[in-house]
Amino acid sequence: MTMPTPVEIKKSFSAARILGNGDDRVTLSETELFCLLAQCCRDLAMPAAISKLPKLSVAPASEDYYRIPLAWFQTPQAACPSASALVEILAACISRETDFRLYFENLATLHKRRLKYQRILSCQPKPTMNQIGPRSLLEFGSVNDGLLASWLVWRKWIFDVDNRAAQETGYLFEPVLASCLGGEAVGSKNSPVKRLNERGEPTGEGRQIDCYDGESQLAYEFKLRVTIAASGQGRFGEEISFPREARAAGLTPVLIVLDPTPSPRLNDLIGAFKANNGKHYVGADAWAHMESKAGKTMAVFLERYIRPPLTEMAKHEDTGPEAIHLFWTQDEIHVQGTNASIRIPRKN
Repeated sequence: MTMPTPVEIKKSFSAARILGNGDDRVTLSETELFCLLAQCCRDLAMPAAISKLPKLSVAPASEDYYRIPLAWFQTPQAACPSASALVEILAACISRETDFRLYFENLATLHKRRLKYQRILSCQPKPTMNQIGPRSLLEFGSVNDGLLASWLVWRKWIFDVDNRAAQETGYLFEPVLASCLGGEAVGSKNSPVKRLNERGEPTGEGRQIDCYDGESQLAYEFKLRVTIAASGQGRFGEEISFPREARAAGLTPVLIVLDPTPSPRLNDLIGAFKANNGKHYVGADAWAHMESKAGKTMAVFLERYIRPPLTEMAKHEDTGPEAIHLFWTQDEIHVQGTNASIRIPRKN
């Protein structure tokens, strides 16, 4: 495998540092990049003799990235190297393990998206009655006026921040997962997979591919779970047609379903992939396939950064949400659960 040139490493470092532009830009400081490099080295047991990475003067509260407060990454570190020194450290790690570059890029991407979403939570405007007042026509008089007003505000704000979460996740989840498998997410505009018309002929309209592996000519479709409730009739028709259209493009369709919960829709989807010479991996088989495809280094990334949140959240799929209390003050939004709370600082 060809090693990245110093220029490519510099470009990789620069790309890892910045997300977006204008008011939405997120720029990581040398301290944050130092801490992220330290996290990567710790995850991969990279010897200090190879990386030449200085020791952190302020250690994190946990070795688990998700249990480290985002604010810690901005804590001043006495031995923080300069940007040029960090590039040299990155190059040294890549010389030892080529996939260290992708590991670092993906962790930096995850970190920037998390920082950006915290900013969204802090800055998303409070809905005004000019926006939401007319919606009271549907419930006015049947509930207390003050409670209705609060209900309108909360549900609109939650809807707005959830929409932003979906947007940010769209830029994060599938592209990162695809990169771990050695492929890339491809939008409909540049996709080699074209929709078929009623006669089975390719049209000019492309299909999004969750992960395109150009070397092995594979077209992956990722699913967290396939249930009747999760797949409306129209949407399910789209899912059923994908393997046929991928096969028509000369690709092997591959279905990845992370949750093994059985359902008639899942059986139908697997049948469609089988009928088009495709492959399918469900549950533990899906994770095993992805880790095998990813290789030793990126399999660690999957196990540390992708699998834990998905697995933990799936445990709550069939349980009712616990009771929570919502408080909105001038300085923060406070979400109080039974045993834990979330506090979101607000910027007015």
